[in-house]
Amino acid sequence: MTESLKDKNSELISKRWAKALMELVCEDSEISKEKVLEDLNFISDTIKSSAELSEVITNPSVSTEEKQVIICKLFQDKVLSVVYNFIFALNLRKRLYLAGYIAEEFAKELDKLNNVKHVNVTSAIELNDTKKDEIKDKIASKLNANIDVNWETNNEIIAGLVFDIDETVIDNSIRHKLEDLSNSIIKG
Repeated sequence: MTESLKDKNSELISKRWAKALMELVCEDSEISKEKVLEDLNFISDTIKSSAELSEVITNPSVSTEEKQVIICKLFQDKVLSVVYNFIFALNLRKRLYLAGYIAEEFAKELDKLNNVKHVNVTSAIELNDTKKDEIKDKIASKLNANIDVNWETNNEIIAGLVFDIDETVIDNSIRHKLEDLSNSIIKG
């Protein structure tokens, strides 16, 4: 199996597991979705932080039972029971290696639930806080969502702004307008 196909497959499987966990967590209003995400990130970070642990988790020759003993020692009293039971089920299904991907997908599910959109805004110059707030408010109003903005500067765009919203790029930069003009002149 090629790497890109394996990555796509892992992404699809992770989305399903994350969605299932979110549905489970939504059934109980007592469970904090943010705490579940925090616990998933803790598990993912713990696995990533140790090459030895990562090797054990991804090694198919290590039995499910041996992995379960490790999981129990590392996480049983440190995460919510719903998260512990979830990683237990992941291990039984031989999907524990997806813990990091599932944490990322769960974060996306939580953003959907909370109507949060992530936006990258690139400007030619550094914007002051007042201008940033004004732009953020306009974007939030247009998208009717809570906005998490990442601000960047790139003097190559000359002037204007470039917005990247959920992988959709809206380029209002002078450089882009000049490129469009140049292309239309060439086409005649």
